[in-house]
Amino acid sequence: MAKGKTVRTWRRTMIILILLVGVGFGAVIFSLVKLQLIQGPELQKRATDQQLKDTTLSAKRGTIYDCNMKELAKSATVWDVILEPAYITDKNRDVIASGLSEILGINKDEIVKRSQKKTYYEILKSKVEEDVRNKILEFKSKNNITSGIRLEENYKRYYPYGKFAATVLGFTGTDNQGLAGVEAEYDSELTGTPGRLVTAQNAVGTDMNFQYEQEVAAKDGDSLVLTIDEVIQHYVEKYLAEGIANNKVQNRGCAIVMNVKTGAILAMAVKGDFDPNNPFVIDDPQKAAEIEAITDPDKKSEAKQKALQEQWRNKCISDVYFPGSVFKMITASAALEEKLVSEDTPFNCPPYLVIGDRKIKDWKTFGHLTFAEGICQSSNVVFMQVGQRLGAQLLFKYFDAFGFTQKTGIDLPGESRSIYITAENMTPVDLACISFGQSNSITPIQMITAACAVANGGYLVQPHIVEKIIDSNGNIVKTADTTPKRQVISKETSQRMCKILQQDAKTGTAKSGYIAGYRVCGKTGTSEKQGMAKGEYIASYCGFAPAEDPEIAMLVFYDQPHGPNGYYGSPVAGPTFLATMTQVLPYIGVQPQYTEEELAKLDGKAPNVVGKTVDAAKNQVAQEGLQAKVYGDGNTVVSQIPEAGKSIPKKGTVVLFTDKNSAAQTVTVPNLVNLTLSEANQRAAEAGLNISIAGAALTSSSAVSSTQSIAEGTKVAPGTVITVTFSEKNQVA
Repeated sequence: MAKGKTVRTWRRTMIILILLVGVGFGAVIFSLVKLQLIQGPELQKRATDQQLKDTTLSAKRGTIYDCNMKELAKSATVWDVILEPAYITDKNRDVIASGLSEILGINKDEIVKRSQKKTYYEILKSKVEEDVRNKILEFKSKNNITSGIRLEENYKRYYPYGKFAATVLGFTGTDNQGLAGVEAEYDSELTGTPGRLVTAQNAVGTDMNFQYEQEVAAKDGDSLVLTIDEVIQHYVEKYLAEGIANNKVQNRGCAIVMNVKTGAILAMAVKGDFDPNNPFVIDDPQKAAEIEAITDPDKKSEAKQKALQEQWRNKCISDVYFPGSVFKMITASAALEEKLVSEDTPFNCPPYLVIGDRKIKDWKTFGHLTFAEGICQSSNVVFMQVGQRLGAQLLFKYFDAFGFTQKTGIDLPGESRSIYITAENMTPVDLACISFGQSNSITPIQMITAACAVANGGYLVQPHIVEKIIDSNGNIVKTADTTPKRQVISKETSQRMCKILQQDAKTGTAKSGYIAGYRVCGKTGTSEKQGMAKGEYIASYCGFAPAEDPEIAMLVFYDQPHGPNGYYGSPVAGPTFLATMTQVLPYIGVQPQYTEEELAKLDGKAPNVVGKTVDAAKNQVAQEGLQAKVYGDGNTVVSQIPEAGKSIPKKGTVVLFTDKNSAAQTVTVPNLVNLTLSEANQRAAEAGLNISIAGAALTSSSAVSSTQSIAEGTKVAPGTVITVTFSEKNQVA
């Protein structure tokens, strides 16, 4: 009995022992499987993280060039200040902390605390400029500090021209990421590939010496070559800003210059804008002061953010508007292409038409006009009748064909879609209003792209801002595709439209943009805004040149002008087009071809009479058909205004100075705006000044002055030539 009990106990013990051993080994095996197969990769990563420190090395962001390889945005070298705590001893810790605190403006206690970490690499301050770097180097040399402080190269975005092409270029954030403009659109191409600095760490977490470091160099980003021409961009920005000031524009203005054959954007400007070197600073001092006066922190933050978004917004591509009479070139092209009209087709033009339940007025009573005259006089009544001939289906067909139903696809962020009425939903009133540029809202970039198709033989081009992408060695990575999207109208229709629009710029509503010798085609636009801004207007001018073979087009757009010239496209936007294209056309090599009539009105050149006796000088001036006025008591001319070779109007006055005292004399520029040509001439003559005329006064006797090149009240030398631009008074279209 006892023996059997012993056997059973032994067996029970063995079973328990086997179970315990099995469970134990099973747990070990399970743990090994879990650690090796399930958690292995994660544990390996954690071990590596403990043993290695991986520091990102910044890549140099690519440069942005204009079409002539002028740098518009570049990455300048700056430095990161690195502490090396493992090399800092108690002996020099206080010296280092005190010196860096003074140079970098960082609290000394903070530096002391960070200098006690167990590492060889601690970023103390990023992106310090060269002057700070030099101070640190001088401090290290003076105190014989060979280790403990390290300077590493980094990069900071810099825009050499300052407040220039800001809405096109955009800007970057503190981490060099593109936040707007081409900086954002091409961020991945510009950014490059960051490098790595891998440092080994010992068991207590301190970086091991530099012999255990491995560096993988960063790869620089690609660079962009824009279609923007810095010279043309400067002209556009200069005259656009002048137009905003002269016309007291409330909601900014914009302008685009485009190559009509390739879609290349030669200039794109928005004013007011911002300085991309300081994009988070509100550029408008008055608005900044208003925001600063807000006491509620949340409301102040909200107001500032709204103001920043407004100044960053590219009005050329992000705002939609009724194009007004500029759109008539599209309606006219469609009617000619469909052979529904010819240049001589007659139209009866009462003061208004009754369409459905609406009485829609013209801006002027014309009586009778041909189709071509209807364009040049910008008659809404004529175009309502043209719209009726086209009908909803055909008008919408061309609206779509000219690209208004889709985004243009320009390579910039933030392009808006148009807001339009389809053929199926178009009422008779809609048809009438759309035909002369109301009801459908489009973007400025859509309008100028369509105008290019009218000008270039009927081809819808792809607007683009980047000509090519190049790598850090100058190799071309990618070039822009300039293949037209489609042909919208025939070459014949395009040529006929060019002739009509050239006549419009010479004798019609667009003559405020007329440039003697340069065969400009033009169309003005005045459109009423809707919604909360109802009662406000947008004034625009769209034109291209030279008429016989157009090369460039320009659209000028002012939102809510409140100045002395009213809100009409001709006197508000026309002078900006005129001033800009007067500079741009000679710059791109377009040669003037003057008519006999134009030659008779052209300015001449002042003769050189400095050093001659007064009598000899007066005789030479008279032989040039000019008048002379003498200042001083000397017998010899010591200086003259205008200077030799400078432009002077026909029958203008050359002022001769005969001594140093007389040469210092000045006169005050009077107000030369809102005057007829004879009134402006008389007022200038009374002030002892010359005026050079531009715009509508060259072809019209009823024009009045709208701008002057030198502001009223300015002190200038007697005889100074002031350019006065003329427009048709009360030109609505």
